[in-house]
Amino acid sequence: MLNNIFEHKWKIIIAIVIVNCFGIIRAFENQLFYDPFLVYFESDFKSLPFPEVDLLRLFGGLLFRYFLNTVLSLVLIYSLFEDVEIIKFSSVLYVFFLLLLFGMFFTILKFYPEGSWILFYIRRFIIQPIFVLLFIPAFYYQQQNLKK
Repeated sequence: MLNNIFEHKWKIIIAIVIVNCFGIIRAFENQLFYDPFLVYFESDFKSLPFPEVDLLRLFGGLLFRYFLNTVLSLVLIYSLFEDVEIIKFSSVLYVFFLLLLFGMFFTILKFYPEGSWILFYIRRFIIQPIFVLLFIPAFYYQQQNLKK
């Protein structure tokens, strides 16, 4: 067991650094990104209208945060699996989800002012590294099945 840990020490170190980077992004989100929804969703938002937003700044901030989370996630996935095909597939998935989530986010923001709950959850997928939590076990499971 201890030999396995020493054998994979660089993977473990890289994973710890990346998880800390995710934490730093979360800790400094107010300073790094323009997002009036940070305050909005901390309040009793169910009965409140959406806050006034600068769409260009909001889009830029969300895109930048999604990009940072994606890059860190891809580095983490590569460090764990060391497979370029997995990175290519993950990259395609991240681009697909980027287009899907941003389209849904701005559609709800513009045309469904009563959709605060769905906006809350869509925004969560945009700003949090949730996909990496789904991809790592899926790729691990896939690798284990291929070995059989």
